[in-house]
Amino acid sequence: MTRSMPIIEVRNKLTTLPEELEREPSVGAVAVTRRGKPVLALMTWDLYESIVETLEVMGDEELMAALREGLKQADRGETSAWDTVKAELDR
Repeated sequence: MTRSMPIIEVRNKLTTLPEELEREPSVGAVAVTRRGKPVLALMTWDLYESIVETLEVMGDEELMAALREGLKQADRGETSAWDTVKAELDR
């Protein structure tokens, strides 16, 4: 749920907005408006990084193909126990 806030209010609250967004992660981002129209988005750095990472994965055709295949395998019940996978990764 994105919250809207006029640019003048953002300017007055800029130093407290990071804490507000961290306290209320469900807000996600603040749509900064000028004359009622969104012109900027403010969000926590963690949210920004997760969006960028998601876009990078979605833009990588090989990773997306592997993800789709993994989801199909999971739907078919072709999964492995975590202990087995972890042991293989530790080798």
